[in-house]
Amino acid sequence: MQVETLYQSQAFSVLDYRCTATPHDQPFTEQFFAHSISYVRKGSFGCRSRGRNFEFVPGSLLIGHAGDEYLCTHDHHCGGDECLSFQLAPEFVEQIGENDAVWRLGRIPPLAELMVLGELAWAAAEGRSDVGINEVGLVLAQRFVETASGYSHFKTNADARQRRRAVEAAVWIDENSQDSLSLDTIANEAGLSPFHFLRVFTRVFGVTPHQYLVRSRLRHATHLLAEESRSVTEVALDVGFNDLSNFVRTFNRAAGMSPGHFRRLARGERKIFQD
Repeated sequence: MQVETLYQSQAFSVLDYRCTATPHDQPFTEQFFAHSISYVRKGSFGCRSRGRNFEFVPGSLLIGHAGDEYLCTHDHHCGGDECLSFQLAPEFVEQIGENDAVWRLGRIPPLAELMVLGELAWAAAEGRSDVGINEVGLVLAQRFVETASGYSHFKTNADARQRRRAVEAAVWIDENSQDSLSLDTIANEAGLSPFHFLRVFTRVFGVTPHQYLVRSRLRHATHLLAEESRSVTEVALDVGFNDLSNFVRTFNRAAGMSPGHFRRLARGERKIFQD
């Protein structure tokens, strides 16, 4: 495991985790030393905490509760996992809303309104945005608490085989999200009937395959908007949106701003951040 501290203050610190563990490596128990929000940018892995199993794919959030033990597994090695982790001080947790239940959720599935901020945080961490990673971290933490407070915990009773198939399907969707993918196509790739696949995928991740597909496209679009100068129309088409107006509406719902405004924000226009 490679760990780099990208930012540190009294309120929170930001760590870049890059894990190269494989299915052959023996997992071991670790402990959350602080309340934390970790955005998964790349790879897939499992985590067992408080007697529950969770699967993580790009766009998911790993939620840590200070003092809890956890064990990560890497049954689906995808060339390395990358997480950007915000470790929060107790005083900061109290400031943004000390709702203990949200810190015991363990995982938040890929939700568009949080993925957009997660990708912006990565852009800031890698120097692709003029926004400070501390600024993004403050907004992400606050929006997480607001979102998670209204999020119903999804209890999964999927077995190991079902979780593996769902993870493999999610990785495949993310890699091919620019294409036109139907439920039948994805289910066929997973080797399941559409109805059974829909149940399994939703049971494991708490979102439907179509929701994950749209959010994967949004995640890739966010990356391109922050990094490159190609037009909004080109970005929409490149990531799989065939209709510009649909892309703008979907992005606006997720980010609370248009793709153009987001690009200006990523380039350091602070007024948009304040609004």
